[in-house]
Amino acid sequence: MNTFQTLKLINTSLLAVLMAFAFACGYSKTTMPVAGAMPAIAQLNPDSATAGGAGFTLTVNGSNFSSKAVVNWNGVAQTANTTYVSGSQLTVAVPAAAIATAGMIQITVTNPATQGTGIYGSGGTMAETSPMRSFTIN
Repeated sequence: MNTFQTLKLINTSLLAVLMAFAFACGYSKTTMPVAGAMPAIAQLNPDSATAGGAGFTLTVNGSNFSSKAVVNWNGVAQTANTTYVSGSQLTVAVPAAAIATAGMIQITVTNPATQGTGIYGSGGTMAETSPMRSFTIN
């Protein structure tokens, strides 16, 4: 065996050992986030408002609300206006401008995605949004 063949064999052997260590350490392992808890809306209180009326606090009762859950008003996250009360209740401050004209508003609740805390970031969850409930502006 000449020197070139010996070096090639050594390089190939080293590469195989490095790959074995990488796989054994989990570098090839990727874990996708799992489904999060699906929030559900059972009741809106109130469930309607008068067009042109004053702002108010909407209470959303349901289940599986995370501590960082957000109420969505016609698909727009009310991040700054949502208050977590419990796993079954949220409140959201609705300004008068949001009920200025009559119509139907779609209300949903989103539990945001969570970052994985396990080794290599495993254990995270995906964001989940509840089915829609209607809010009427008369």
